[in-house]
Amino acid sequence: MPDTDRPQIYLITPPVYDADGFPDRLSAVLDAHPVACLRLALATRDEDAVARAADALREIAHARDVPLVIEAHVGLVERLGLDGVHLTDGPRSVRKTRKALGADAILGAFCGASRHDGMNAGEAGADYVGFGPVGQSALGDGTRAEYELFDWWSQMIELPVVAEGALTEALVAQFAPATDFFAIGEEIWRDDDAPAALGRLIAAMG
Repeated sequence: MPDTDRPQIYLITPPVYDADGFPDRLSAVLDAHPVACLRLALATRDEDAVARAADALREIAHARDVPLVIEAHVGLVERLGLDGVHLTDGPRSVRKTRKALGADAILGAFCGASRHDGMNAGEAGADYVGFGPVGQSALGDGTRAEYELFDWWSQMIELPVVAEGALTEALVAQFAPATDFFAIGEEIWRDDDAPAALGRLIAAMG
């Protein structure tokens, strides 16, 4: 993922979506705004459903030079021709996953609000570390990743950092100076006009 002064957009699929309609919605967003990476994050544990989704979205993403990573399912990365994996268990499986996928795969680790886990994930071979939720959310244990964590990370650690979870325009404006990427999903997919919703969040970066 390239590095620029302004945070880049890391798009996340909805956990559940209409397989007939979503590819067109995704294409519209990718055509309207620069997106650095796409994460397939389906809630289903049905391997065939995940594989079908990956095949459809890979075609759309790769046609626009956007890498496609999958959440958690390390075993499907090579089989489905994906670009990497987003791990949700902090640093625990980073080293093993890096060994399995090789040096070229994108490997990210979500570390909640734990600076310690983030540093361990980086040392174990992650390409980026994600912290969140940044906004108010009842999901998980409700612990938010505060601005101070991102500010410290951006000053002390070279590894790219991703801010995600319950983002708003106000939070994007606040966190833009201290993060490399905003991971955005439900924030725009719940809007009838997803490209416009993403445009408002991008504009909030200033």
